[in-house]
Amino acid sequence: MYELISEFISYIEIEKGLSENTSLAYRRDITSFADFCDTEIANITKLHVNSFILYLRDENLTQSSISRKISALKSFFKWACANQYIKNNPISFIEQAKLPKHLPKVLSINDIINISKLDLSTTEKVIIELLYSCGLRVSELCNLKINNINLKAQHIICIGKGSKERLIPFGDYAKKILISYLEYRENIKINPDTDTKRLLITADGRNLNRQDIYRLIHSIGKTIHKEISPHTLRHTFATHLLDNGADLRIVQELLGHSDVSTTQLYTHISKKRLKDIYFKINNET
Repeated sequence: MYELISEFISYIEIEKGLSENTSLAYRRDITSFADFCDTEIANITKLHVNSFILYLRDENLTQSSISRKISALKSFFKWACANQYIKNNPISFIEQAKLPKHLPKVLSINDIINISKLDLSTTEKVIIELLYSCGLRVSELCNLKINNINLKAQHIICIGKGSKERLIPFGDYAKKILISYLEYRENIKINPDTDTKRLLITADGRNLNRQDIYRLIHSIGKTIHKEISPHTLRHTFATHLLDNGADLRIVQELLGHSDVSTTQLYTHISKKRLKDIYFKINNET
């Protein structure tokens, strides 16, 4: 896919007469999508595009940045179709990127219970548990090493943004899921080029990537009739902690936020939930 990106950039520079800065922006935006998907262009589907848009929202990009990236991708795939590199345009269904919500979505306790009742694989269970009970970012989960997990002390050492370390405790249920997964993992035939230090390995022996996780969470969301992303579980982790009286500074530390103002967003969610409950009760009486 990267060779096609270079060919496309040459095309827009020569045929369209775009400036060097504009063509660099195109290359950067399209390459970020290629890195995210980690597959051949012929394998790209609508699901890859939707997952990428959810990922951009989760990274708190501005609407203008998201729209710019989508515009670059639309131009690239239109060109790829016209030159018969692909049969179908996976991004043609998008007219305009939806505006991200001011407050992030969170799941209810009942939603979490419903997810726990689903018939999930051992790997899927550990993914859900680490996203929800530890509040990990997708990149942190993908890069989590086995030696970052201390089963006896029941905590993980997470390497977050800026290579900053933070300690995140986990409960007995998460410990049980982790032990079960590690036992299952020992029987996986691992590929030669797989990083064996990383915790999450697929059934076919490769390292789990962000696309795998987004695909899983999207599928689970459809099952429980919710539009969710991996970051929804991180939002839910923070909100449920605050709902149950956790100190804001502790939640900040667990999430790995450098600025407490970022964490304060979740206090607004909790206040909104409180108001919703209040008005629901009063409307029923």
